[in-house]
Amino acid sequence: MADAGMPGGYGQSGRPPKIKNKNAAAVQITAEQLIREAYERQGSGAQQAPRQKVLDGEELGDYQQRRRREFEEGVRKKRHDTGEWVRYAAWEEGQGEVARARSIYERALEVDGRSQTLYLKYAELEAKSKNVNSARNVYERAITVLPRVAQFWFRYAYMEEVLGNVMGAREVFDRWMQWEPAEDAWMAYVKLEKRYGEAERVRGVFERMVHVHPQPSAWLRWAAFEEEQGDVEQVRQVFGQAIDRLGSEFLDQHVFLAFARFETRQDEVERARAIYRYALARLPRARSLALYRQYVLFEKQYGGREQIEEVVAAGRRAEYERGVREDPGDYDAWLEYARLEESAIDGGAEGGGGSADALERDARVERARDVYERAIAQTPGTAEKQLWRRYIYVWLHYALFEETLGLSPERARQVYQQCTRLVPHTRFTFAKLWLQHAWFLVRQLDLGGARRLLGQALGMCPKRRLFRGYVELEIELREFDRVRRLYARQLEWDAGCAVAWVEFARLEEALGEHERCRALYQAAVEQPVLDTPEVVWKAFVDFEVAQGERDRARALYERLLGISGHVRVWLSWARMERSLGEKEEAAEEEEAVERARGVYRRADAQMKQAGRRDERAAVLAAWREMEAEAGRLGDVGAVERLAPRRVRRRRVAQDGALEEYFDLVFPDDDGDADGLGGARLKLLARAQQWKQRVGPGSGPESGSDSDDDGEEDGVE
Repeated sequence: MADAGMPGGYGQSGRPPKIKNKNAAAVQITAEQLIREAYERQGSGAQQAPRQKVLDGEELGDYQQRRRREFEEGVRKKRHDTGEWVRYAAWEEGQGEVARARSIYERALEVDGRSQTLYLKYAELEAKSKNVNSARNVYERAITVLPRVAQFWFRYAYMEEVLGNVMGAREVFDRWMQWEPAEDAWMAYVKLEKRYGEAERVRGVFERMVHVHPQPSAWLRWAAFEEEQGDVEQVRQVFGQAIDRLGSEFLDQHVFLAFARFETRQDEVERARAIYRYALARLPRARSLALYRQYVLFEKQYGGREQIEEVVAAGRRAEYERGVREDPGDYDAWLEYARLEESAIDGGAEGGGGSADALERDARVERARDVYERAIAQTPGTAEKQLWRRYIYVWLHYALFEETLGLSPERARQVYQQCTRLVPHTRFTFAKLWLQHAWFLVRQLDLGGARRLLGQALGMCPKRRLFRGYVELEIELREFDRVRRLYARQLEWDAGCAVAWVEFARLEEALGEHERCRALYQAAVEQPVLDTPEVVWKAFVDFEVAQGERDRARALYERLLGISGHVRVWLSWARMERSLGEKEEAAEEEEAVERARGVYRRADAQMKQAGRRDERAAVLAAWREMEAEAGRLGDVGAVERLAPRRVRRRRVAQDGALEEYFDLVFPDDDGDADGLGGARLKLLARAQQWKQRVGPGSGPESGSDSDDDGEEDGVE
């Protein structure tokens, strides 16, 4: 056994005992657990003062004297600690020494005369001791020093009510209300008067409360009280005063909601509907979401489809009004707003006849017209066409509205005329405006006016879109001579418009004037400048092919190749030759394949001669595809023997570094023994074979040759 005299239970040697079993214990104890147990033992081991038994008066006096001395020492050291004073007074109260406790509270109040705790404990002491007047005096002192502390007033009024002094409690509340406290204080006063059935006094308190607190919640509480009293007219009067006195700044949707629900409970559906509509028209969308949802539910329950649609329209109308008020130049918002009003006109028109329906429709038309008038008054500040584009759309929609829904063609005519005068045509114009105005005149059977208008437009500000629209109008009227004159005038003004040439020629083709058509195409291809010449050439070739003039089509390709030897011209020619024999007899199909093959050969030779390797590869790819599609007539192998292979090369970049790129090498380039490129490639191929045969390290470091200009070729 270890020597008990040694520290820690060690043996005589003073060394710790040897532990034979060093395995981990079955239950592990963490450091956190050790610390927690230490704290718990500290708490449990706290010493408590022993309970003392007082056997006679002498011992009681000694005990009281000792405790008072301790408390006095405590309040002397901690003079401003309210807790020390409260504990001291509570101990004296427990000893039955109310006068001493009162004295302690008075001393404490001399130190801190604004302590709420001291006043509350002091008043509670006097109330428990049934010193009512003293308790009143304490509360009076408290509300005089701290009149904004609601707890003093609450306890004071409650004490008076418990004592049966209702007049005293009412007087306390009246004095409190002069300080204009929070709304809860007013409601406490209301509850006092309600407990004693003083309805008129309650009404007077509410009148004073809404004057001090003009919030919607105060008015709603007043209205709820009046509804409890069963006075319907008085409730309506309260809601009316709330709406008038709150104004637009403080008016809340919940006031209208409560008012409408009250009328609904009274079975006054029309009154409730009028309240909802008035509220939605007065409040902005962001402040009336709940009102809007409740109105929809109301109409679903008490109204029809028309009322529901009107509710939705009213909500959207308020949203649009706010949007255009914030940004008057948002023409898209104006257009959506106008479409909303137009949809209301359509919905009203479906309702049926009658003078009432006609008046309602006229009112809706005027409302939509007012939106358009307000929109067109927002003229763009600068003469930039991009800014005017959406603005002109407002005018166009306005004119269509007057013509279709407004049923006023004269107003539509005035809108078009006013808009035409407003646009600065010397800087920019809008073809859509002229054309829509012209078609309006046509619908009004004023064909001469439409032609004069379009003639004026072409004279002031000619545009391709105007010419095209005028031509479409005359084509609809089958006035082909006028169409020819219009095309001639357009080509005099803009001879480089390829589309105009093609459309003019196709018109003559459709009319059976093939020679006129050919002459137009011929004149078009002879123009020195065309915006898209390929369109004219393709249309000319297609025309000749459609007429069966294949030699003329080939001549056109020859002529075009003389102007531009582009690879696409060759490919188009070859495709044309192949397509000419697709639906013919076998002999003619074979001839077509041979002709296409000849075009491809010529194209390959020209691309080779010009050194255009990529274009030549494209020709060979198209040629191979044609041979593959020709079936038994094709010879794919012959084309594949001409196909190039990709070669990786290296060259010196501008910064001096070597960069790799891919080049196309054609078989005929390899077979060109007299050419430098073919010889170099042959030599390079032989060097590669020798290197592979001898092995690495036996030859030069690189199996590639280098030119003087810095390029280095290598074959994969």
